[in-house]
Amino acid sequence: MNSRFDRIILTFVVGFLFATPIFSAEISAPLRLWPEKAPGERETIGAEADITKPTDGQVAGRRLIRLGNVSEPTVTVFHPPKNKATGASVIVCPGGGYHILALDLEGSEVCEWLNSIGVTGILLKYRVPARKGQDRHLAPLQDAQRALGLTRHHANEWGLDPNRIGILGFSAGGHLSAVASTTFEKRAYEPIDAADRVSCRPDFTLLIYPAYLVSKDQGYKTSPELLITTNTPPTFLLQTQDDGVDVGNALYYARALQVAKVPTELHIYATGGHGYGLRPTDQSVTLWPKRAEEWMRELKLLTPRVITKGL
Repeated sequence: MNSRFDRIILTFVVGFLFATPIFSAEISAPLRLWPEKAPGERETIGAEADITKPTDGQVAGRRLIRLGNVSEPTVTVFHPPKNKATGASVIVCPGGGYHILALDLEGSEVCEWLNSIGVTGILLKYRVPARKGQDRHLAPLQDAQRALGLTRHHANEWGLDPNRIGILGFSAGGHLSAVASTTFEKRAYEPIDAADRVSCRPDFTLLIYPAYLVSKDQGYKTSPELLITTNTPPTFLLQTQDDGVDVGNALYYARALQVAKVPTELHIYATGGHGYGLRPTDQSVTLWPKRAEEWMRELKLLTPRVITKGL
């Protein structure tokens, strides 16, 4: 494993799962995305660490991990129980304003939910904070494209359907997921091996309280890095009207998808704010995982298919 924090996360999740006898999953050791240093990495940014302070707010009465200074990106594969596995998988991109990663709230907990509906969750620990002199999403996009390519390249080995690999992101991770879903024809880095010779296009996309999708100052025009076409994957969007991130991100992005004839499902709730992950509260928006499951089921993404590892 690449860091003390990778070991902490894996220990926490494995402990949780073994403490729950009705649920059994297989969780990989974190896998480095890049065989050498990640593309464009030059400066030293400090040690990777949870920077949550005692005074930081909680979500649903619980603290969350705010992971900072990520320079060695990884993926951790959460396989569902074999008797529930559908062969579908989702790359999970936590949010954090391209400054930190809400690694449990919008990461490992989401992978556990995906496992509960038979989907393999692949937690992407991408590089943060934004690198100086680069677009804030460039290094994370390289990591997301690499993660998609690695997943498709290893699909047979990991027991996955290479044609049902999705991406799901929260807040800034929603923006990252949208960029990965609209700019996949050419990678944002020079290909290095066989994993970069397969498609890095997600087959479906879920954007939960996404940020940075449109510019309010320019009449809610779609951000220039989002190159929506008819080949943009089917997309699920969700946001609340009282979100501190303007709800126009979901509304106007959904409209742009509709114009391009991309199959789109949009859910707008009156209240709920931002940054709730999938921890249940008295806010109805926290029931969104059920709506997302229904959407995936309607797209036949949860129909079990026999995928034999290693053949």
